[in-house]
Amino acid sequence: MSSEQSVLTAGDYIGHHLTHLQTAAQSGVIDFNVLNIDSLFWSVLLGVVGLFFMWKVSRSVTSGVPGRLQAAVEILLEMVDTQAKGIVHNAQSRLFVGPLALTVFVWVFLMNSMDFLPVDLFHMVFSATGLDHNIHYFRVVPTADLSTTLGLSTSVLLVCLYYNVKIKGAAGWAHEMVSAPFGTSKNPIFAIILGVLNLAMQLIEFTAKTVSHGMRLFGNMYAGELVFMLIALMGAVGFGSATGVALWVGHVLAGTGWAIFHILIVALQAFIFMMLTLVYVGQAHDHH
Repeated sequence: MSSEQSVLTAGDYIGHHLTHLQTAAQSGVIDFNVLNIDSLFWSVLLGVVGLFFMWKVSRSVTSGVPGRLQAAVEILLEMVDTQAKGIVHNAQSRLFVGPLALTVFVWVFLMNSMDFLPVDLFHMVFSATGLDHNIHYFRVVPTADLSTTLGLSTSVLLVCLYYNVKIKGAAGWAHEMVSAPFGTSKNPIFAIILGVLNLAMQLIEFTAKTVSHGMRLFGNMYAGELVFMLIALMGAVGFGSATGVALWVGHVLAGTGWAIFHILIVALQAFIFMMLTLVYVGQAHDHH
């Protein structure tokens, strides 16, 4: 970050760290062509890292006594496979859904884990290298970006739509959309009314599940990132008084405690996102 940070207020500091590195946008206009470059960069990079990690482990698998890394991956695979079997009962579907759930867990876990990096790390690097003249904003937690989490949940929605059509057939799914949850009627007028209501409820359900799926992950990671920033502000004090020293010590203790607790949040949110993915795909296999 530039030297101007030294005169920033607490609100300015937090606002600065909550601003994305974006493509240019027209002033005062909502532009859906604007991209959060930092979120895209870290999402793609961590996706590649996760795939490379799993590929590397698979290449070194041995039938003998496994090493710690192989044992950890085997435990993860068994956990995902157990959950997939309990939710998605179609064995053929699990050939795709199982690896999808594993990918979702590893990817989201890695993106969440970026929250453990020091708040000002990259801004200090940019300042030391002179890149701060071109890069003023840079966020490193992709899942604290709503566009990322809604992108993930929308992808899950597309998978659900695919399995609705594949399992039930286009005609069968279309009939379900207008006959559930309120059923239908032999009376033509009532049948039309119920069909419209059923379709509206189905669309609301798909929308609500997709939005809540993405918002849940975003809300937890955004809050966690914000707490780290507030803790960082505790340490941004001078040592000219006992109060300043006490705040700095409190910053160290609070930061350490929150980081340890955040390990649970990072893993739990990845697990919840994976489980909801399996649940929604499993629901796509159910007939009403």
